[in-house]
Amino acid sequence: MKPDHHVLSSAVVLLFAVACGLAVGNVYFAQPLLDAMAAAFAMDPATIGIVVTLTQVGYGAGLLLLVPLGDLLNRRRLILTQTLLSALALLMIACASNSTWLLIGMTLTGLLAVVTQVLVAYAATLALPAQRGRVVGVVTSGIVVGILLARTVAGGMADLAGWRSVYLLSAGLTLAMALLLFRVLPKHEDRQPDSSYGALLGSVFTLFKEEPVLRQRAILALLTFASAMVLWTPMVLPLSAPPLSLSHTQIGLFGLAGAAGALAAARAGHLADRGWGQWTSGCSLLLMLASWLPIAFTQSSLWALLLGVITLDLGLQAVHVTSQSMIYSVRPEAQSRLTAGYMLLYSIGSALGSIGSTAMYAWGGWLGVCLLGAGINAVALIYWWSTLAPRSKRAEVALP
Repeated sequence: MKPDHHVLSSAVVLLFAVACGLAVGNVYFAQPLLDAMAAAFAMDPATIGIVVTLTQVGYGAGLLLLVPLGDLLNRRRLILTQTLLSALALLMIACASNSTWLLIGMTLTGLLAVVTQVLVAYAATLALPAQRGRVVGVVTSGIVVGILLARTVAGGMADLAGWRSVYLLSAGLTLAMALLLFRVLPKHEDRQPDSSYGALLGSVFTLFKEEPVLRQRAILALLTFASAMVLWTPMVLPLSAPPLSLSHTQIGLFGLAGAAGALAAARAGHLADRGWGQWTSGCSLLLMLASWLPIAFTQSSLWALLLGVITLDLGLQAVHVTSQSMIYSVRPEAQSRLTAGYMLLYSIGSALGSIGSTAMYAWGGWLGVCLLGAGINAVALIYWWSTLAPRSKRAEVALP
């Protein structure tokens, strides 16, 4: 039975956003806690990064293996099951007695955190078509805020009560969220599987072949998130070094600036609803490209960095929200698979940006990082423009 669009009130949209932010935050809590984890389990500081790596590997596997299930199974049960299992995985981390259990817990946490993408696709399904962009924008903002604030929250909690308290608190909040979702999510959805699991996974790649909007928007996601990671991954290096010598807490505050830009980008969904998605994307890509100029002055002006961070995250999330709104309008019956395909390239772009930025910083310093980020944004802008050309040509041919 088709879901009733009217059940998705503003309060429910906000709950979806908070649930997404909490779930995705679990993936990023570990980044400021690696030193404490290494000390707790006598792990070599040079290899403790595997904690983050396995979490990201789990997330990537979940995008491919779990998110498409939203098109096959009852989404309400799928979301509740993943949320409850996430709470158990977080408890496993908090109570880990050795590094093996820690790594298993981290991998499972990443795997189950893809419930965020199931929630986004479900919210898009429940929303009225004319409101889909706004709803996706609000829910996606929850994800972005969760990512940006996770490091700050984790660092503060660890200072107060140790690193395990971060995961204990999150496990409790995740369990409470499962109870809220149990009460709020529609109960009448009755989905009967009409294909096998293997065919479902294969259809993710078929959609890339059949839907140009998915291909184009996924490539834009790869490029834009790669450029964002070029900023965020090595940013701690110039900020913590002389002459700035900022503390980790002070550096984490820049995440708040990014969150402000991300929240402002939620309005991009309104423009997408009105048919302005392509031009919103173009303006946002220009904004991202321009942001690298003030970012280049980071070592001489923190105000310039602040302006650059807000501008880049505003443009990034505006493109992201617009892209999701556009791809969800293509195949309503395949929204979870569309999400999986789109987010796979998003994840690849994030990984490539992280790897490339650290290599570039070692070779060319902060200026090299800025040139790399601006170069990727320029490629994204050119690619976006190229996707408009076929439409323009068709329009010209149609003229008498």
